[in-house]
Amino acid sequence: MTSRKTGSKLIQFLLLCALGTFSCTSMAGKTGSGTGTVRMVWVGDVMLADGPGRLIANGGDPFQPFATRLDKADIRIANLECVIAEGGKVLDKPWTFRASTDALPLLKNHVDAVSLANNHAGDYGKAAFAEMLTRLQQASLPYFGGGMDWREAHQPRIIKRKGLKIALLGYNEFFPREFEAGEKLPGSAWSEDEQVVYDIRQVRKQADIVIPFMHWGQEHEPIANDRQRELARLMIDAGADAVVGTHPHVVQDTETYRGKPIIYSLGNFIFDGFSTTENNTGQVLWMDVTAKGVTHWHVESAHIDPQGTPHPQHD
Repeated sequence: MTSRKTGSKLIQFLLLCALGTFSCTSMAGKTGSGTGTVRMVWVGDVMLADGPGRLIANGGDPFQPFATRLDKADIRIANLECVIAEGGKVLDKPWTFRASTDALPLLKNHVDAVSLANNHAGDYGKAAFAEMLTRLQQASLPYFGGGMDWREAHQPRIIKRKGLKIALLGYNEFFPREFEAGEKLPGSAWSEDEQVVYDIRQVRKQADIVIPFMHWGQEHEPIANDRQRELARLMIDAGADAVVGTHPHVVQDTETYRGKPIIYSLGNFIFDGFSTTENNTGQVLWMDVTAKGVTHWHVESAHIDPQGTPHPQHD
């Protein structure tokens, strides 16, 4: 389901591991500058076009039922499963999502950082993607997993809270690959094993916490596949403190590897157009982190109504 580089680059990577140029299993020492606990909250796919877009156009807020809960977190993170732009040209693909720029103030109000590493951020082409980046910057809404070129797309977003430096990385494994950022072209970060390992190890040198946010897996499958499990463990071996995923439009299983959590898919959060209970049930992930890593985590169910608005399980 994903393309991985082979040939000389992969051979070089394996040789470096074997020769000890860098370790595939060890990690650099943490900065250890923070002494507090930071509470993070992660939500799955946020699509602000179609039903949610109509709600916003009519003065509504699809985040509203969860707003007070999300406000309890120190850092709120979402996968932005659409492009927010006025321009661009729709691509020839089965499903395309472009949200109005009117959605930006709401997104900024409820979320502290968004991942752009997914299979819908490029639905309206490179020009619309670049426009979205500019608008996110103007709104002072941090993003990761995408950028104006390949280097920016792979650049970690480091957020500082309570003396901790928390690094977020985003990668996409689901086609079309034309959404990938190029040497001089805007786009998202594509998941290549050796590059992901390199990125994690590099940011490990400057951050207390490193967490990749993945867009991967088979749609509508409740169990993570072998590819997801292999890559998740590789990322933790490289120094990640946890791995969080989205894309399948359903919740997937979780596991703990080397004492670190892997949440394979949070499912949908704000999304309409689905008819099954599985597609309309997402998870909100709560995670406490310190300089020592993830100290606690749990998930909360979100039930999505026909307009694409999530509601807490007990409300």
